[in-house]
Amino acid sequence: MFRRPAPALLLATLAATPALAQPTGKPVFEGAGGDPRVSVSQPESTSQASGGYVRSIEPSLGPFGDPLGLRPVLKEKGIEYSLTYVGETLGNAFGGLRQGAIVQDRLNLRLNLNLQKLAGWDGATVHANAYFIHGTGLSRYYVGNLLTTSVIEALPSSRLYVLWLDQQLFDGKLGIRIGQQAADTEFFVSQTATVFVNSTFGWPVITGLDLPSGGPAYPLAAPAIRAKYVPGNGFSLQVGLYDGDPAGANRPGQDPEAQRLNRTGTNFRLRDPALIVAEATYAYNTDDGAKGLPGDITLGGWQHFGRFDSLRFDDTGLPLADPRSTGIGRPLRGNAGLYAIWDQTLYRETGKDDEGLGFFVRAAYSPTRSSLIAAYVDTGLAYKGLFPGRDDDTVGISLAHARLSDDARRADTDMIVYSGMPMPRRRAETVIEATYQAVVVPGFTLQPDVQLILHPGGGIANPRDPQAGRLRNAGVFGLRATVQY
Repeated sequence: MFRRPAPALLLATLAATPALAQPTGKPVFEGAGGDPRVSVSQPESTSQASGGYVRSIEPSLGPFGDPLGLRPVLKEKGIEYSLTYVGETLGNAFGGLRQGAIVQDRLNLRLNLNLQKLAGWDGATVHANAYFIHGTGLSRYYVGNLLTTSVIEALPSSRLYVLWLDQQLFDGKLGIRIGQQAADTEFFVSQTATVFVNSTFGWPVITGLDLPSGGPAYPLAAPAIRAKYVPGNGFSLQVGLYDGDPAGANRPGQDPEAQRLNRTGTNFRLRDPALIVAEATYAYNTDDGAKGLPGDITLGGWQHFGRFDSLRFDDTGLPLADPRSTGIGRPLRGNAGLYAIWDQTLYRETGKDDEGLGFFVRAAYSPTRSSLIAAYVDTGLAYKGLFPGRDDDTVGISLAHARLSDDARRADTDMIVYSGMPMPRRRAETVIEATYQAVVVPGFTLQPDVQLILHPGGGIANPRDPQAGRLRNAGVFGLRATVQY
């Protein structure tokens, strides 16, 4: 049977406090994004910021798991911590910019403080999350694609990610969170998609490329206030108000590399135009005895109130490709989009609550002329416990497709007309991914992964050899190891 969802107060507490690795037993009942779990194929581990239920490797380490015995003592006082290490090697076997391989890793330190235990402050929690990132990005240097091959790819750095205070009100039905936050931990989340390695299955490329500095998402967060209302009967409603630029990279004259502008995650920008993200979710068939299989449907959207540069015209109205152009994009007001998500358990193994087949599909559309990506869709299947004796392993296959906006494609046409040189026009990029996450021991997974990238960069010309035409389709092979403590 599928487990009965926890009472409202417990669910709100889980939503307020990202999962920490559990020392023993089966994973805690929690879904990625802080919502009730509806996907039986949510994996043992994930590197996506939305997290999910996890187990710790601590019991497998014997006396070295907690040599000083501090963890239970600290937990009793309201202090919990966890570490997650993700290391991977990825190689581009063919196509893209060049062939080659990289090694990269990330250490994630999380800390939760229960202020009720520490200070008698009822319903309050403090959470902090820091990243220590090393290595070289495969997409940046070898593939040249838009849908980044790994969710952990980022410039090497030690940075604060999030730091916030969450207050639960009205018996846990309303949660108010204030502080530095990331939208990809709670918004636009599919529980089934968390098994995949490509970054677009976490924070989709449509928001990552359309919003300044990639939006408030890994590896950058922004000061924000978020409200989440859970009235019951499967419904939840949440809205977040964020500073609209975590790094300030869209300002003229500055280094456009957002991660270098906010090297430590401590810029705490407060004066940029706002970004609002909101979504409503309905989860169904989550009670004991439900006749159908569990799932949820989410509708959401975003609105950014800042100014953006035109992709096609300069500030005098000339095409940017015109030799007489100033090279400064015409200012446009705002960026907005809508999205929908469907997460559905298709099959649950008899007598099991966390083994079976899950399906997801997400679609988004951004009609504003400031958008590089106008339309996006991803979908996939994941099965947990497919093979006998491997109940905790998860296998998945997925596809994501991002279509460039009409203005971006017309800008390419302008370049062909004004330069007089034949060159490709960008259209879209697609990734197909197959992955298998094997649990070695609880809290330690190995994950081979294969990705086929179609039309890297949306179909751009090869910058190393423009006469060769478009970048060729790329094939990426990799292996990831994840340790949770």
